Amino acid sequence: MSDERDLRHGAHATDEGDDTAAAIRPSGKRSARRTRSSSAAETGAIATLDRPETSSRKADKTAGKAKRTGTGNPFKRLIKFLREVIAELRKVIWPNRKQMVTYTSVVLVFVIFMVAYISGLDLAFIKGVNWLFG
Repeated sequence: MSDERDLRHGAHATDEGDDTAAAIRPSGKRSARRTRSSSAAETGAIATLDRPETSSRKADKTAGKAKRTGTGNPFKRLIKFLREVIAELRKVIWPNRKQMVTYTSVVLVFVIFMVAYISGLDLAFIKGVNWLFG
């Protein structure tokens, strides 16, 4: 259990024959930023991302226009949408029971405090208006 939890939270598998390494879900943490190469550090140049050539970008735009999402079987589109939703929900890092209780209690205490605060202000304004115009 602890090995599985460690792998799930960003640790890397050390065994090359470990099958769980291929099935690791994303940890939700951002990967390390790219480092500058030694030549870029010496010249002061900033490392940039590789961008595709302009001709391939134009080809991508025309290919995107050719495929219309509004055409086709609506049931197939619905099934595709639901599969994509399920795939995205599998990427979510769900809180455990302790975190959920903590988050819920913090929200409830904050809501109760805000309701009491606004109710107090409302009562004070009612008393003030009644005193002033009453």
